[in-house]
Amino acid sequence: MSETTRLSKCLVAQLGCSRREAELYIGGGWVTVDGQVIDEPQFPIDQQVVALLPGAKPEPLEPVTLLLHQEAGLDAEAARNAMNPGNRSEAHATERRVLRGHFARLTCLAPLQAGASGLQIYSQDWRTVRKIDSDLNKLEQEYVVEVRGQIIATGLERLNRGFNWKGHELPKVKASWQNETRLRLVLKNPAAGLVELLCRSVGLEVVGMRRIRLGGVAMAKLPAGQWRYLESKEKF
Repeated sequence: MSETTRLSKCLVAQLGCSRREAELYIGGGWVTVDGQVIDEPQFPIDQQVVALLPGAKPEPLEPVTLLLHQEAGLDAEAARNAMNPGNRSEAHATERRVLRGHFARLTCLAPLQAGASGLQIYSQDWRTVRKIDSDLNKLEQEYVVEVRGQIIATGLERLNRGFNWKGHELPKVKASWQNETRLRLVLKNPAAGLVELLCRSVGLEVVGMRRIRLGGVAMAKLPAGQWRYLESKEKF
């Protein structure tokens, strides 16, 4: 059996570059092995053909923000760990190359209510992290809540004006019916458990809930369990 060499070491020998530059080329998705992009510096090389793509630059990856349609039953960490190049939404595919580095050092921003599904946001971009952290109290979050039970008289009015219920000061929200069993709630920076508490305060039991929007960014038709990149034109 022939001895293999790490891709990064092979690239150093081939290009005469530094190890750091080799790792930047590889992590940036600029290196092919037998024509296939490989972004793992430790990838074993034997007799394969190693080459650089046109326009290759030894520069750090631009940070990205990922939007995930998180499935019910997962927490933010499990959902993040489940994201990979294979479950990117085909409906939202662009020319952007999906690289392993896009799934590293992701921060979950404005986490979902416990037990909820829907729009979950992860980012590597410090500008996006700072924007959402600083504006969180002002950003609307829109939830569609599946409920059962009979709403009390003037229940929607109470939700829309805010009220005190069993010692809880409940904030006013924008509440409306989407259909007979789905309540639409728009609220700002909801505390943990607030959606369930709001529903219970007007006689409704939460069966499930799904966040569909944070600020100006909507989940739209992103399939459950799949993710997409935040586009430059989208603003929270």
